[in-house]
Amino acid sequence: MITRTRILLSVSAFALCGLAQTAAQAADQPTATLQEVVVTANRTESLASKTPIALTAVTGDNLKSDGITNPTTLASVVPNLSIDRSNGLQITIRGVTSTDGTEKGDPSASFLLDGIYIARPQAQEVSFFDIDRVEVLRGPQGTLYGRNTTAGVVNVITAKPTYNQSTSVDFAYGAYNSTQATAVVNLPLSETLAVRAAVNYDSRDSYITQGVPQSAGAEKFTDNTSGRLSALWKPTDKLTVLVKADASSIKGVNQGEGDVQISNFFKTPLATPAVGQRGVDPTYLSPSSSAALTRNYAYNGQLKNDDSTWGVSGEVTYKATDNWTLTYLGGYRKYDRDDVSSYYIGIGFPGKFSGSYDEQSNEVRLAFANDRLKAQTGLYYFREHYGIRLDLFGLLAPSAGTVGYDFGFPQAPGYAQSFGVFGQGTYSLTDKLRITAGIRSTDDDKARHGATIAHAQFSDPVNFSTTDSENNAKVQTSKTTWKLGLEYDIAPSILGYATAATGYKAGGMNDGCLATSVNCHGSSLRTPAALFYQPETLTSYEVGLKGKFLENTLRLNADFFHYDYNNLQISQLSYICGGPCQVTSNAAAATVDGIELEGAYLLNAHNRFDGAVTWTDATYKKWLIPTGPNAATPDYVDFSGQHLDRSPDFTVSLGYAYTQPLANGGDVVAGVHFKYTDKYALISTAIRAQFWQPGYSSTDLTLTYNAPGHKWYVQGYVKNLEDNVAVTYASVSGTNGTVTTTDPQTYGVRFGAKF
Repeated sequence: MITRTRILLSVSAFALCGLAQTAAQAADQPTATLQEVVVTANRTESLASKTPIALTAVTGDNLKSDGITNPTTLASVVPNLSIDRSNGLQITIRGVTSTDGTEKGDPSASFLLDGIYIARPQAQEVSFFDIDRVEVLRGPQGTLYGRNTTAGVVNVITAKPTYNQSTSVDFAYGAYNSTQATAVVNLPLSETLAVRAAVNYDSRDSYITQGVPQSAGAEKFTDNTSGRLSALWKPTDKLTVLVKADASSIKGVNQGEGDVQISNFFKTPLATPAVGQRGVDPTYLSPSSSAALTRNYAYNGQLKNDDSTWGVSGEVTYKATDNWTLTYLGGYRKYDRDDVSSYYIGIGFPGKFSGSYDEQSNEVRLAFANDRLKAQTGLYYFREHYGIRLDLFGLLAPSAGTVGYDFGFPQAPGYAQSFGVFGQGTYSLTDKLRITAGIRSTDDDKARHGATIAHAQFSDPVNFSTTDSENNAKVQTSKTTWKLGLEYDIAPSILGYATAATGYKAGGMNDGCLATSVNCHGSSLRTPAALFYQPETLTSYEVGLKGKFLENTLRLNADFFHYDYNNLQISQLSYICGGPCQVTSNAAAATVDGIELEGAYLLNAHNRFDGAVTWTDATYKKWLIPTGPNAATPDYVDFSGQHLDRSPDFTVSLGYAYTQPLANGGDVVAGVHFKYTDKYALISTAIRAQFWQPGYSSTDLTLTYNAPGHKWYVQGYVKNLEDNVAVTYASVSGTNGTVTTTDPQTYGVRFGAKF
């Protein structure tokens, strides 16, 4: 295992050698400056370098050049970000995350598409094509963005129509039969109306090698087809209307097909701790990539997804006067799931998940701006309706393995809705000093009706048997979040800022009904403490600096933050139900401290350096895990002081790109990007222990030829040159279980052209 010291020394030597080799040539090279990026992090347009928020904006061109083709690879260029696949996308920012990807859970970081919240993590990845930029906002965004932003925001902003005719195609083929193709047509229909159409195909085989005979072959791991149609209408200088519609077919296999046994990475059998005792942290085995990604059990049946999603959105902006602007932003999305999967509890057994979701989002903002004051206020409404059913076959006698006798979780109907009122303003006290204040009031409602069944399969989603454990609950929570900030122009190109802000994640309910309920039966009666959990809150304090130096050839950002993180919603094994059950509760408090340093240096038109270093200390301030079977007087193990999941102490990333112009007017660009991630923990409450993923590195290489005028390009790439495979999620079942991993080494070629 490469040590942290060796990594840092090697990276530093690489950077210094690059500087030494190119500095002597700098005087003869043409001058160039770093690109300025316009962002909408504050719901209004501003330069990223002048926005007092810890954010990283990645343009669509940079996504292509860096080979970032899905959200999970954003972490290679965005500090303190982790996006993993675990029942959809699981987003972690600065150690703040959520493991509940179900219909009743909420993420800690919001995923937005063109500013509109996408609730289902399983439907978020298909939006990643024809992108203008991706904005990642680190830290709570409770004032302007509202609920479910205790960690931050990932906002994917797709390209909008322009008034210039253009056509482009991009195609990539690589390891594991990875195939990606995108075609875009942009047409101005008049001086005021333009349309844009984009289609995308994304497919690849599984990274997993089947180590034992498998009766049914796996389908492709990913097999998605998507399309998007946009229209931009500007009938006057005051009115702008942008409408987008998209649809995706999401096929391939369920995420469980990407899992392997814990025993591939950690020594098994896993020890079962005694009552009142902390478990022993499993021993890491340092497997090779091929050993790590070999499945040594056969799943049962043919795995497949047959999902689909479609949505429409609109943004209408009316500039009433030079000072006043009214904006409406809204959308509707439908998502349907029909998945056949396999679960591992010593052996693989089949399961089926079906679900239908629809959600709508509506936001109205009124903004005012003059020389001294920039302010906005607005209303927000979101709601989601759903009906789902998960069946696990082959668990129960007498007809195990058949669809006639099963263990199921039908939940229908269910809904979640949120209403918010907000306002934020920035006032210039002097030409250099500005103060910001914001506030938001949010009300959330959740309800569902369902059950846990263990008998012959039936289709009635409303009326359950007296032997079922019924779920019938409703919860309402509310919170006022706020933000205070100061920003000061230390120099024309240097911005300093300090902020205090809060974030909030709505409360919710576990399985069961209130003990006082008359419409509930079976073994599902719960006390309020067992049935409900309260909102999760976070208060952030940040001090930051953003600077442009050397005539905008050097850019440096620095940010120090401290979080007080309270009422963490933790899913864990509990005895509060009268027996062992999985519940979510406000089980913990935590503190997070960190430093983030980002920089880019354009030595000249040929040589560019990028880098980021983060230090994070994310630990539980208080967390007692129940261990005993007595619900009235349970035993506890104290996990205070332990690391939050996916929160490495250090990460280091460095990038270098060399551009060589050619005589024909084209150029060749060679790029290397290196990232080192320190060790991190994944806590399992089932064994009251932590799985430790040791530190690892990942190096990406690209070599690109751009034709004259950048009319077309061809690129070769290698990602994860070291072929390191890291654990991102662990699910314990008995003395073993499964893990989800990062991607192994991949390679391939890309081609693109503009017409």
